[in-house]
Amino acid sequence: MRLVASSNSAPASVNRYLLPHEQDVVTIRRHPAVLIGPVVMVLAALIVAGILSNTAIADSTASLAIIWWLWLLVLVWFVWQVAEWSVDYFVITSARLLLTTGLVTRQVNMMPLGKVTDMRFERTLVGRFLGYGTFVMESAGQDQALSRINFIPYPEQLYLEVVGLIFKE
Repeated sequence: MRLVASSNSAPASVNRYLLPHEQDVVTIRRHPAVLIGPVVMVLAALIVAGILSNTAIADSTASLAIIWWLWLLVLVWFVWQVAEWSVDYFVITSARLLLTTGLVTRQVNMMPLGKVTDMRFERTLVGRFLGYGTFVMESAGQDQALSRINFIPYPEQLYLEVVGLIFKE
């Protein structure tokens, strides 16, 4: 399976960081598994709020309101996490690798393909089951901003795509 996206498929939030001579090869979001922690947190908070609502702690209206307002804050945090995930992209171009993150404070990490000296991907048991992995890249003994990318979907195919770009014939 080849994951090649046309240059028109990348969102404008990513296209603005591409140079005129670059071709967008693959643009993907991180795997939705990155949201497992926030989902567990919001469900756990809901269970705790439900249990506390049925105890002596919640006898007064004020304490009951505080319990549910706290749960609402956790829910707002969860929505924020989903919104941030929706604008985070891993981009492979003909010349470099980019990772764009952040909803309010935008961060763009980049590594030229020519600087990649070593690249591997790792998959935990959970990662194999859910279909994600981690890319680990090294570059000539330098500390790079883009050295480890977690929760990458289709890691085998993307690995082959990047290696094919690095070692063009």
